[in-house]
Amino acid sequence: MFRLIKDVLNGQQIAELTKIADQATFVDGKISNPHNKTKNNMHMHDQRLQQNAVDIMAQALMANEEFVNFAVPAQFAPPLITRYEPGMQYGLHPDSALMTIGNTTIRSDLSCTIFLEDPSSYEGGHLRIALGTEEVRIKGPAGSAIVYPSHTLHEVEKVTKGRRLVGLTFIQSQIGDSFKRELLYELNEVAALEGLKMSHENFTRLQAVQFNLKRLWTRG
Repeated sequence: MFRLIKDVLNGQQIAELTKIADQATFVDGKISNPHNKTKNNMHMHDQRLQQNAVDIMAQALMANEEFVNFAVPAQFAPPLITRYEPGMQYGLHPDSALMTIGNTTIRSDLSCTIFLEDPSSYEGGHLRIALGTEEVRIKGPAGSAIVYPSHTLHEVEKVTKGRRLVGLTFIQSQIGDSFKRELLYELNEVAALEGLKMSHENFTRLQAVQFNLKRLWTRG
């Protein structure tokens, strides 16, 4: 299950992140995984500017109710700005199961791409996610984010014109089992959409089910 979440970033935040990217130094993306032969992109490499970008993107994600309800994040990697110029791409791959962030190791349950450019400003560069024999190709509007399971095979198609600028992070969810997480999300959506139509007694019972399932599934 994946979800495109609109308006994670507002116009001011997009402008600030774009300005940071324009000022920053970028390095070959293979520096984070030198053995990956399919990776051809650039990562931002400027500690001071990167921290500013991390603060903006991390705070925006955690302030977005839809993201929090869908991902149920326990922790996530500091969002990294990644750039694709014409000719660059990232071939088909799954994301690593475990990622070392400083002195901490997180499990990547979900991957998240935050789109920072207007999709009409560059050609190519779709995020393609393989779903069995089908596929989904996504090129979200500036400020939106796509959240999808890290274990899925996915790629960034070759950029042929313009610049693809995105933020990228990996999320360890409080509910590691994707099936349980999706069930709880659907239950929460029903409660949000229909709760006001229920009697107080029935809505309270529904809330008890929501809370107890989360309590059960987030143990240990």
